[in-house]
Amino acid sequence: MIEPAEDSAVLTPQERGRNLRLRLVGAIGEFLVEHDLEITPHNLAIAHSAVSGLNPRLMRKIARQRESGVAVTQDWLDTVTASEAKEEDKAVEQLIGQLEDTIAQFKRSTHTAHTASREYGDALAEHVDKLDKVPDAGDMISELATYARAMLKRSRRAEAELRQSEEEAANLRHTLDRARRDAEIDFLTGLPNRRAFEAELRRNYDEARSSGEPLCLAFCDIDHFKSVNDTHGHDAGDRVICVVAKTLSEISGHRCHIARHGGEEFVMLFRGSHQHAAFEALDEARAALAARKLVNRRNKLPFGQITFSGGIADVFAYATPNEALAAADEALYRAKEGGRNRIELAVPQVQAKAA
Repeated sequence: MIEPAEDSAVLTPQERGRNLRLRLVGAIGEFLVEHDLEITPHNLAIAHSAVSGLNPRLMRKIARQRESGVAVTQDWLDTVTASEAKEEDKAVEQLIGQLEDTIAQFKRSTHTAHTASREYGDALAEHVDKLDKVPDAGDMISELATYARAMLKRSRRAEAELRQSEEEAANLRHTLDRARRDAEIDFLTGLPNRRAFEAELRRNYDEARSSGEPLCLAFCDIDHFKSVNDTHGHDAGDRVICVVAKTLSEISGHRCHIARHGGEEFVMLFRGSHQHAAFEALDEARAALAARKLVNRRNKLPFGQITFSGGIADVFAYATPNEALAAADEALYRAKEGGRNRIELAVPQVQAKAA
């Protein structure tokens, strides 16, 4: 965790802030170099969380790893941060829900107050007009009219402030909606992330079950991805992930959804397609990628053949979507065991026993 310098008391706030940022940048660099990590957006975010004190849990895990004498490797960090991301997603979702409730309640309150203030102001204005029209009202009536005008002015000012509060609540809701969308996008590929896909799966599952449409899902995993990272570095590995993401995106649409599930793994949802139709679409994308000759643009060295394997499951052949996900994952494992660069169909246990 970054600590302020001992002589910070004699510095201006701007100078202290600048020095703290410089030390933070230095600590991030030292962390990456010490653990032999590539300079990627993902690793920079991890290093920032680890050295800035923003993520005490991650700091403790890294400290325990060091104390045990085991190296802090890229694979270990990816595993640790992936598990934390899942927990953070739940916390963020809960926080967003609470904030939405607060905004909705604030909007209702300001709308009610705004309406009441406007009605009061209108009624007051009507009475002021009547007072002005009374002949020979005398000093008392004149004083009442003056007082009423002052109250009317305050009422109109309060009405304007409440209208501004309503606008601020609407802007806050717009910002929250945008933040929710950003939280569901994978920063590397621009695809929806696992959290967004899970929501998409629930929605499509309910709709397809009601309409009687078929629904399939697929897990895809880049073959020999670790060797790509080991040979070319994690920055090049990120570019390979983006190439595969683009390849799979070309078969997606309003009836086919794709998301990055994590690491080198992608998940797809085929609405209105049976297993064999989904297989044909995915296998065509697999063959197209396998036929390409990719070169590392940084050093002009060839990556070799980049391929992926996949497993496809019929969602309604299982009791729950989670069971279908597990079946697709098992089919992916069989594709890996069968030689990679291939797609396997999941076979429900009932059908497997009958066969």
